[in-house]
Amino acid sequence: MYLSVVVITTPALEPLAAISAAFQLNSIVIIGMGIGIGLQVFLSEKSKLLECKLEIKKKALGGNSGSVVTASFFSFFSLVPLGCCGWWLYALSLLPSVVGTGVSAVLIEYSQVLAYVGLGIIFGFAGLTAFKLK
Repeated sequence: MYLSVVVITTPALEPLAAISAAFQLNSIVIIGMGIGIGLQVFLSEKSKLLECKLEIKKKALGGNSGSVVTASFFSFFSLVPLGCCGWWLYALSLLPSVVGTGVSAVLIEYSQVLAYVGLGIIFGFAGLTAFKLK
């Protein structure tokens, strides 16, 4: 899904060039999201198999989805200087009017760090679910 968004929002680059750029800059985020989501789905199915009722399960899935969106959103910002995701340039131009100039600058400057924080939250929810399941 992530790479589809990169290709669709980057009409100026060939699809393979856009995908290559995305992997060069965001391979940890791309692979980490896949592993984190897979782990969360595995744990959720394992809890159903064991007939465990985890109170955290619904919250974890919701939090996990929000973390995926956050990690993806911020990781796209790092691709903009390479010519990828031209649509995000438009989104960035609207950002100051939504959250203010100072917040926009922080979001753009620390987009990679924020993507990793989102990835950490994904694994945090998966770890919490595994702990509850145990």
